[in-house]
Amino acid sequence: MDRDEGMEKEAGGREEEEAGAPIAETPEEEIRRLSEQLEAKSREASGNYDKYLRALAELENYRKRAEKEKAEAISFANESLIEEILPIVDNFERALAHANGEGSVESLRTGVKLTVDQVYGALKKFGLEEIRAAGEKFDPAVHHAISEEETEEAEPGTVVKEFQKGYLLKGRLLRPAMVAVSRRPAGS
Repeated sequence: MDRDEGMEKEAGGREEEEAGAPIAETPEEEIRRLSEQLEAKSREASGNYDKYLRALAELENYRKRAEKEKAEAISFANESLIEEILPIVDNFERALAHANGEGSVESLRTGVKLTVDQVYGALKKFGLEEIRAAGEKFDPAVHHAISEEETEEAEPGTVVKEFQKGYLLKGRLLRPAMVAVSRRPAGS
């Protein structure tokens, strides 16, 4: 390649570069272009802010609705339990009416026993479970010892008396059983 060809190629390359290069804009055109971009971004920001405010309002409405539903759920949570207990109250009222009449004490006792069994049946439907105590090994997780009794008839640490029944509600301690626990007599 001779010197003239190289210069022509070089000159031709510059022409191609100049032809492909962007035409420089005037300051006024640049300001107008940037103003349009700024205006578009301002509209976009304004739209996003409106969306944010709407989302915030929707969230607040949801929170209020959830609180209202929670309050209603709490208010009526025991409705089915009360529906189960109302017939039991009716039976107690019948027993009282019977006690004021000429009925026997034994029939009154039988009626009250059946009503107590009906109460336990209703409470069991809702997850109530009686804690076994008498004759069991003392368990501080479900028994509350209020006294000790010296005896050789039971191993030390065994529940020998139950003063008040304990209950679990759906596996969680509702009320511990109040008990007396055995210990060895002092002389042995």
